[in-house]
Amino acid sequence: MFIKRVFFCSLLVLLRLYTASGAFALDLPLNELSDDSDLRNALFDSWFTATPSEVFARGRRLETLPDGERVEVRTERRPGEFAVIIARELGGGFPGWAQGSWAITRNVGNGRITRARFFPRSDPYVYIQFRPMNESRCVMDMVVYDAYLAQSVNMPVNLERLLRLPLRDTLFKWYYQDTLRYFEPHPADYANVRSLISKIRSFLPSLSFADDGAINVDGDYVFIDTLLPQTENPGLNCSGFAKWLVDGLLRPVTGKRLSIELLKQPYGTRGSSFTEPYEASRDPFFGLDWIRNLSSSINSVLKSPAFGVLDEIEVKDCPFSEIILREGGTSRLSYSTGFLPDAGFNVRDLKALLYTLAIDEPGTIYLGAVNDERLPKPRMRQYFHVAALVPYFDEYGTFHILLFESAAETRFNDFVRRYPGCYVNLVKIPVENSFDP
Repeated sequence: MFIKRVFFCSLLVLLRLYTASGAFALDLPLNELSDDSDLRNALFDSWFTATPSEVFARGRRLETLPDGERVEVRTERRPGEFAVIIARELGGGFPGWAQGSWAITRNVGNGRITRARFFPRSDPYVYIQFRPMNESRCVMDMVVYDAYLAQSVNMPVNLERLLRLPLRDTLFKWYYQDTLRYFEPHPADYANVRSLISKIRSFLPSLSFADDGAINVDGDYVFIDTLLPQTENPGLNCSGFAKWLVDGLLRPVTGKRLSIELLKQPYGTRGSSFTEPYEASRDPFFGLDWIRNLSSSINSVLKSPAFGVLDEIEVKDCPFSEIILREGGTSRLSYSTGFLPDAGFNVRDLKALLYTLAIDEPGTIYLGAVNDERLPKPRMRQYFHVAALVPYFDEYGTFHILLFESAAETRFNDFVRRYPGCYVNLVKIPVENSFDP
């Protein structure tokens, strides 16, 4: 097998390239990925079980798989451990998370393998992890964006044996085929969403923010509370912008915009006898009612009235139970609270949730109503902000979450940091090709 030393492009540079321009080529369906089990077997004694000092002395090596694909083998040191990286080529470099790559982590002190990660997509936040259980078995985790889609799944071989086997004898033979769909998005399914993003961006320079601002059925800027016209510096607030977006999807079909009065009406079950006396003075459920009415209206038209009911429009299911919290350079496991009635999902769960939603319901975007328990006394949950969340895969199969709010495009990570501890109730917005606000 041909072996030579190569110049290594740093992970940081590749991550910047990846972020700026997406993946360099489409990932393959997993069953079409070239097999590297012969290479792993050849490396076993010299890289996976040799003493750490022997492994460190080996440097980087370039290997070629039978189909001609290049793979770089190297080590990366971390506190108390090191990883043997089997990195597939991506865009002329070997980042370590390109589709088909492995990271086999070993303890520096005793050399034991503590975990092995396989990257089924060219995405550093999506991986399948194997950990030792005992002398005869190992367990498997499936992680997407710091959330466990599966955790500690019992495998019928130990870790050392598993690392010698072809993928077809591990993932496809012993694992749930249904769950593997989270590793195989189809970029063509997101064409309408990508088109919508482009159209929204083209309109943004002509929009401005205005407190309590929205556009009525006649196309005039008014105040949501009073319905009186805006006379100076007209614009949209967060709720008005969400209406503008949904109007843009509906008008090509119905020829008209939605009524502001309709959107302000209570929708579905929310609150209790405790909150009822404060409906007029504090309007705690305004944001929730607003997005539910928007979602119900558009789903009833673009799909059917049967899809405009609360059980259809509201996101309630969450396919993961635990998440990895990263704070101050350390990480810990925490149970996801899942869906809470009258609240939604914790903002910390959104990235993984939106990834799974993008796979399960391509061609759908989401309106979110942000809420928490607010003063003045008595404290009660109040919906105080509305945003549009757009999860999708680009033409190269790279996952993105875009966020539009208050007549502007903002960063999703900034949104999460802005509302720590808050919850977000999500409703579905189907996307078609036409957009005319």
